[in-house]
Amino acid sequence: MIEIFHEVSEHCSKITTECYSTSFSSAIKLLHKDLRKPIYNIYGFVRFADEIVDTFHDHDKEMLLRQFRQETYGAIERRISLNPILHSFQRTVNEYNMDPSLIEAFFRSMEMDIHKKNFSKEQYDEYIYGSAEVVGLMCLYIFCEGDKKQFEKLKPYAQSLGAAFQKVNFLRDVKADYNNLERIYFPGVDFCNFTKRMKDDIEENILADFHHAYKGILQLPMKARFGVYVAYKYYFSLFKKIKKTNPARILEERIRIPNYSKALIILRAGVKNRLNLI
Repeated sequence: MIEIFHEVSEHCSKITTECYSTSFSSAIKLLHKDLRKPIYNIYGFVRFADEIVDTFHDHDKEMLLRQFRQETYGAIERRISLNPILHSFQRTVNEYNMDPSLIEAFFRSMEMDIHKKNFSKEQYDEYIYGSAEVVGLMCLYIFCEGDKKQFEKLKPYAQSLGAAFQKVNFLRDVKADYNNLERIYFPGVDFCNFTKRMKDDIEENILADFHHAYKGILQLPMKARFGVYVAYKYYFSLFKKIKKTNPARILEERIRIPNYSKALIILRAGVKNRLNLI
């Protein structure tokens, strides 16, 4: 029975999500049960591609990414793959009729992670779109459940939320990206002389993304709203903590939100949800 293979593949995507991101796993569990599996499937696919470019330093990253890309398109076309992550992803892509240009943009950004070390403004914008905004759009396909009019209405807000999350990740991971991977995502920023003014400019841009995204969260279907709101609040809390941190410390350590703070975020969000304030 192929249903067992479907189930095993989806379970692999869920395990991948839970192992790599406790925060996203917690937020996904707050979505309506109908939405959880396809979101796990998207995250598993994205995570594997990220691992190729960020972790596999002793291997030919370019070859592995090229092979993963070919296998992804093959899985979507054939509607099956023996790679469980790709099998569960192709099922989601085909079920929700996702725009293939989103997948292509994602792979272009992953290629940039292999080859680019410094980003111009144009390259930065392209990278943010392909690595983060398109992931938000993939998730929006799930949240809208085939409602094309709703998707188009919420599209710019989903892009802003994806961009905000990614830019916060950049600030949080400056130490690893700069020291270990020699990447500088923010255009015009010199981390050998990372000033408060540079940090303030970056944060002002991120804050604008958060504010725009929040307007869209309030318009999401009820099945998705609470889980997305919790993810938003987690990242916004992380952003506020980074904002209070001086530039030198950002370069020295990875800023985190402790588990008790995450639990408090969910508790407060739950109260607001019950009072219909989200």
